[in-house]
Amino acid sequence: MNNIPTMTKNLLVINILAFLASWVLQRSGVDLNALLGLHFFKASDFHFYQFFTYMFLHGGFTHILFNMFALWMFGSVIERVWGPKKFLFYYIVCGVGAGIVQEMAQYGSYLYQGLADYQYVSMGGARISMDSYINLWTTIGASGAVYGILLSFGMIFPNERMFIIPFPFPIKAKWLIVGYIAIELFSAMSGPGDGVAHMAHLGGMLFGYLLIRYWRNHPDSSQRFGRSYGQEFFDNLRRKYEDRQHNQRMHAEQMRWEERRRETDEEYNVRQKQNQEEIDAILDKIRKSGYDSLTKEEKKKLFEQKRPS
Repeated sequence: MNNIPTMTKNLLVINILAFLASWVLQRSGVDLNALLGLHFFKASDFHFYQFFTYMFLHGGFTHILFNMFALWMFGSVIERVWGPKKFLFYYIVCGVGAGIVQEMAQYGSYLYQGLADYQYVSMGGARISMDSYINLWTTIGASGAVYGILLSFGMIFPNERMFIIPFPFPIKAKWLIVGYIAIELFSAMSGPGDGVAHMAHLGGMLFGYLLIRYWRNHPDSSQRFGRSYGQEFFDNLRRKYEDRQHNQRMHAEQMRWEERRRETDEEYNVRQKQNQEEIDAILDKIRKSGYDSLTKEEKKKLFEQKRPS
């Protein structure tokens, strides 16, 4: 474990802990997969956060074993190339993208079957409501993100030779990726009967390909991840928040200042009369005793009166 890069290790630990938690809670009657799995967006149990949580859940030991093996095998290499922050961003984008594509595929099936016209569905001799039926369309697993990592390995090391069971000869990584894409496309077109979200696998690859292409065409945006992923984004948010707070304080102070400056005509006339009486008294004192007889406060008062407003 000490040789596994930090982010890959953290993702392995989170996935394994989530799998153990779902197993323990299920024995207590709590279905974590139903709560955090990605539901069809028209279902009542759908929540936006499920686009992120679903990729850390798995349906069985074999499911998580193959995903975590691929994450360890290929993720360790990609993280060492990109660094932990860029790697994590890529992993999350592929996972969310896989969920989006899976939702689109489910919506296409929903329209094709004309399910919007029905209120009930017969399953196993029982009739259930349409909402209960589409709530069963739940996607879980890190496969979409893992397939995105497989794609990145094939694009970064296209000519790397690999031994894949059951082939007795090495295969270049680029042809391995092409083979995976062909298999997933064929499986997706064959029908959804196997219970595997093949379109999610393809979606993870698609979003991974688009992101890598974007980074290659915009190297500056890619290099920023190596320095500080998301730092500029959060710095901008904090700066905007501080500016807004400063503007609000300045506005409040301005309002208080304006409130203090407001006075009625009568109050203004009284104040002006008092000032004039004080000035007249100071001038009389100067005529009688000279300027040097004025106190410091009287000189200041006279000076302020002469200063233009």
